[in-house]
Amino acid sequence: MMIGPRHGSKLAGATLAALGQRMFATASVARGFTGEASTGARYFYSVPPRGMPTAWLGAPAIGLRHESTLALGEKEAQQQIPAKDKRGIAGSDGARKGEKAIASYWGVESPKVTKGDGTEWRWTCFRPWETYKADMSIDLKKHHAPLTFLDKLAFWTVKSLRYPTDLFFQRRYGCRAMMLETVAAVPGMVGGLLLHCKSLRRFEHSGGWIKALLEEAENERMHLMSFMEVAQPRWYERALVFTVQGIFFNAYFLGYLISPKFAHRVVGYLEEEALHSYTEFLKELDKGNIENVPAPAIAMDYWQLPEGSTLRDVVLVVRADEAHHRDVNHFASDIHYQGRELREAPAPLGYH
Repeated sequence: MMIGPRHGSKLAGATLAALGQRMFATASVARGFTGEASTGARYFYSVPPRGMPTAWLGAPAIGLRHESTLALGEKEAQQQIPAKDKRGIAGSDGARKGEKAIASYWGVESPKVTKGDGTEWRWTCFRPWETYKADMSIDLKKHHAPLTFLDKLAFWTVKSLRYPTDLFFQRRYGCRAMMLETVAAVPGMVGGLLLHCKSLRRFEHSGGWIKALLEEAENERMHLMSFMEVAQPRWYERALVFTVQGIFFNAYFLGYLISPKFAHRVVGYLEEEALHSYTEFLKELDKGNIENVPAPAIAMDYWQLPEGSTLRDVVLVVRADEAHHRDVNHFASDIHYQGRELREAPAPLGYH
């Protein structure tokens, strides 16, 4: 933008008067033109020497609008901290012993969370109000008989995936459970993601199904976090997780786009296989072939297990969760088979 020598000073001065504090300060208290802002102001508005035909408004000064997003007090406080100590500001992991780390970007500290007995809550990945007691009365033997072509395709797809799993893990059910949960946590997240996008495109509610599927994914992930405490995967098993999860995620994503009823049916049968695997796990524990170690602390808090619980108790509640996921996904597939949308039937919320 070019301004004549006679009018440049007046126009630029009026512009700065109107926009100066708005453009050069983002703090809660306007700073005017001091420090970095005054330097930017001189660059933004430079009066040409007499005889020169034009003056320029330097565009880089506009960047000063984003010079700081910290409140004024926080900005000054950080400037006073020596460079060697700034590494402790990012989070509690980087803070030095005895120093108080900033809990969030704006300095808002997280509330103190305690258990019902008043002791401090140790987990940040879930909170006390997200814990629950598993429904152990759920029917573990229910089976959806495949009748249609898509049902049979889903059934035999899952059955065909069982054989290489049996061959690879054999009777190492701890590692088998770990591998199973890295895959089982994918469908809920994919389904929830696609329903979320669909809800945005169509400007409609989901009937609670987005939340239900994301709850399922989170629940499956907590299964994995629990089994990781008792089964440490080997390097090639970790590599297998990368491969299998990458293939399964993309295949399920595409399958859900093409046919949600087929995708949910696959998960229903996958959960039926999970029930079988955990039943075999329990048999090995009862025979003494697998040591019945104490339940991991994270599992005891997540499922509200009593003191003295063991790995067997964890497997029991995980198996009950899988039975619930089986029923939810067969139910979702049935809704689609009836030619309806998921949002037309209330989602089974309140149980993971």
